[in-house]
Amino acid sequence: MDVPPEPSTLRVFVALAPPDDAKDELARALRPAYAGYPRLRWNRIEDWHITLAFLGELPSTAVPPLRSALAGPAASHPALQLALRGGGHFDQRLLWSGIDGDLEGLQLLAADVRGLVRSCGIEFNDRPLRPHLTLARARRDDPTSVPQAAAGLAGFVGRPWRTERLHLVGSNIGRGPGPIRYRDIEAWRFGAAVRAGGDGALTEP
Repeated sequence: MDVPPEPSTLRVFVALAPPDDAKDELARALRPAYAGYPRLRWNRIEDWHITLAFLGELPSTAVPPLRSALAGPAASHPALQLALRGGGHFDQRLLWSGIDGDLEGLQLLAADVRGLVRSCGIEFNDRPLRPHLTLARARRDDPTSVPQAAAGLAGFVGRPWRTERLHLVGSNIGRGPGPIRYRDIEAWRFGAAVRAGGDGALTEP
């Protein structure tokens, strides 16, 4: 069987992924929205992620230095205690679920990751981190579905969970007519301790 050649460029980002049971919990809360707003372009549950640094389209030659650099923060940072909570939208077009828990630790991790990316000579749009989980996008002629779906998520409070791995992810966006697909380029397990948010204590797993 012929193996397709590796692409010369990849669209790359660094992210966290909630565990399957936390995603399933949110998916159950979204059932009324799935039924009520079928025209939204819903992200696949297996692609749900929390972006820490979006690096854009990179040459494939930029990936090996990133893999070497990002192994460090995963080993040196403790796992974070986070949760999915509520819903909101950007510009009535993008539906998201919010992130709760150790947001200070999340900001510190993102700052460390972004600094290491810059140390690899990679330029990217370093926007302030607004932690969220992207769920769906609206079509241009549909200004109401996303705000209404966000309102339906206002009372959602997910169970706490711990981050397990730091993910370097590539996507196939712009590579054909099909939906966007994400794949892990590599993932690294965090340090053993758990840094808890709110009034939680630092614990060992």
